[in-house]
Amino acid sequence: MTAAPRSRAQRRRDTEHRLTQDIDLWVASASEDGAPYPVPLPFDRDGEALLVATPADSPTGRNLAATRAVRLGLGPTRDVFMIEGEVEVLEIDALPQERGDRFAARTGFDPRTPATPYRWFRISPRRMQAWREVNEMSDRELMRDGRRLV
Repeated sequence: MTAAPRSRAQRRRDTEHRLTQDIDLWVASASEDGAPYPVPLPFDRDGEALLVATPADSPTGRNLAATRAVRLGLGPTRDVFMIEGEVEVLEIDALPQERGDRFAARTGFDPRTPATPYRWFRISPRRMQAWREVNEMSDRELMRDGRRLV
């Protein structure tokens, strides 16, 4: 049985909960020729942007640096939160120490320590959507063009 649709305000609250409680999300990037590449990565959020780290020379690292565009997925397929964002590339030592420490504490992984060179990728959301079932599809947008709708 399909649950009654949530209000956009409730979806916004549910999304905030996921962004606070979840540790990993799907990061979908594409090469310059359009080949898709989704991977799960740990993340942290500072209230405005999301922060992920991956090896600089990995397909995801190369894709994000080249296109500066990303699509993120959070939650199960029957309660999904999608974010389309703009990517800022930061060298691993460019982030303030306390911000890197916070990422490491929250995710259980410190990308500053492996021998493989990592980069930070700061993602500024431009579009956000949240829905569970078809009955929530019509009101799924929570942000458009970087402006919150709810």
